[in-house]
Amino acid sequence: MAYGSILNFITFDDPMANPFYPFGGAYNLPFDISYKLWDIIGGIIAWIINLIFPDNGVSQWLISAEVSNAFALIIFMLIIFIVVFVCTLLSLWMERKVLGRLMDRRGTMIGLKGFLQCIADGLKTFMKENTIPKKVDKMTYMWTLSLVIGTSVLIACMVPLSPRWFVVDYGTGLLIIMALFALAPFFILVSGWAQNNKYSLIGGMRAAELMISYEVPILIMIATTCLLAGSFNIGAIVDAQFSSTWFFIPQIIGFITFVFCATAEAERVPFDIAEAEAELVEGWQTEYAGMKWGLIMLAEYFRGYVSCAMIVIMYLGGWLIPFASAEVNGLVPEIVFLLKAWFVFFVMIILRGALARVRTDQIVNIGWKVFMPLSVVNLAIVLVLKIGGIY
Repeated sequence: MAYGSILNFITFDDPMANPFYPFGGAYNLPFDISYKLWDIIGGIIAWIINLIFPDNGVSQWLISAEVSNAFALIIFMLIIFIVVFVCTLLSLWMERKVLGRLMDRRGTMIGLKGFLQCIADGLKTFMKENTIPKKVDKMTYMWTLSLVIGTSVLIACMVPLSPRWFVVDYGTGLLIIMALFALAPFFILVSGWAQNNKYSLIGGMRAAELMISYEVPILIMIATTCLLAGSFNIGAIVDAQFSSTWFFIPQIIGFITFVFCATAEAERVPFDIAEAEAELVEGWQTEYAGMKWGLIMLAEYFRGYVSCAMIVIMYLGGWLIPFASAEVNGLVPEIVFLLKAWFVFFVMIILRGALARVRTDQIVNIGWKVFMPLSVVNLAIVLVLKIGGIY
């Protein structure tokens, strides 16, 4: 087209009307935001190009349905990651402030109530020297690091915050998340071996022992929750709690057990025996320096966020407020979900401040002799409730 108004290029079309809309008939809020952002960015670029080269094909191509959908997907994933990243940094800030109060001090105080300390730490690790020991298995050393960080970011982004804030609506949501979550200890074990360091190897072996002791109870409790809801779909599990009660009421044994297992899954105190810096220098991370170490620590907080989100989804009603109408629950469900997740993380911080690290033999005994029987008892209670028609 010849020279025209910028409004000819910025149209704010309905993304669900786009024939390439990737979410079927479900409304997706972050994609809607992304689509409108590209309408503005792409429209301005197309308008400027059309001013310089009237009647060119590039301007129309930039605002076509295919290109708009493709760029909207890229912005969509950036928005998802940025939200999860900021939520993780807020969790890190909260842990520092709460632990400070538990230790009778103020905690970090660098800018914005101490929040900028998180940014400063990231910059500090980024500027440190990127050293790699000579005798490591370099390919395995780097690949396992990338996989630990990558899977942690992936599962954090896969957790839906509401019916309108999700990456994909998959029918086996809990199983996929836990399957990806369970990969990290394998990568840690291989990474510990690849570093050619006895402390790293011991840390990797501890991670494998830890996984064996709590993964089975976790899977039993996930299966129990799915049995109670009648579905593996995360949205269906949350809706089932809205139509009855939060699942921590009939599964109070499973809820308490899952909190401890999720804490171990995230390798947090008192179950951080794979790291154990007081015993193993820095555990399986000993030979990772600079930004590699910083990204590993960030990945641990990503996994901590996912652990809290799983507890909220399975036992605390997800993004729904009890006894509230559908209209009220539809206002800011994402904020409700995050507040619940941060409350669970607060409980984990209290556990860290109150409990000492357990020994390797203790966590194995707790996993098999305490968590395992309790998860089976929880399953038996749910079976009785289902057979009795109560749920």
